[in-house]
Amino acid sequence: MHRSRLLLGIAAVFAGITVSMATLGFVYNPFLVVFAVPFGITAAILWYHATGRLAEKIEREAAYRDANGEFGPNPGAARERARRRTRQRTRRRADARARTQATVGGPSGPSTAEAYRILELSPDADADAVRRAYRKKVKSVHPDREDGNEEAFKRVNRAYERLQNDR
Repeated sequence: MHRSRLLLGIAAVFAGITVSMATLGFVYNPFLVVFAVPFGITAAILWYHATGRLAEKIEREAAYRDANGEFGPNPGAARERARRRTRQRTRRRADARARTQATVGGPSGPSTAEAYRILELSPDADADAVRRAYRKKVKSVHPDREDGNEEAFKRVNRAYERLQNDR
């Protein structure tokens, strides 16, 4: 609504009411000044909108707004965004490290030599031999079997994962 005559007219009416009420308030009853204030604010907003300055301000702010919804070249905001990105990267690395430790068996997981010993293999065994030994060992210690052992099953899984990660 750039340069709207109707809005300018309404703003002029509100400005006239504001001036009249303020004048009467100072002359007769100061309480009328309290009622003049909202009319003055309304007149200012209508004038601001009618002249197109409100739309220009909104466009400037939209262009000035950065991708995160924050305003302007604020060095503090840039530093805060950098800190936030660093914290996110650190958190992702820690999560990845925790996942790796969880799958391998944690920091106390078997070493490569222990993994070969658990699967009853020689250290020069190829990937196919490791897979066959793992399947054979898992079938014998699986917890669903009557003579199964859950701890042995977990140990075999950790050993196999260690050998898979080392390749």
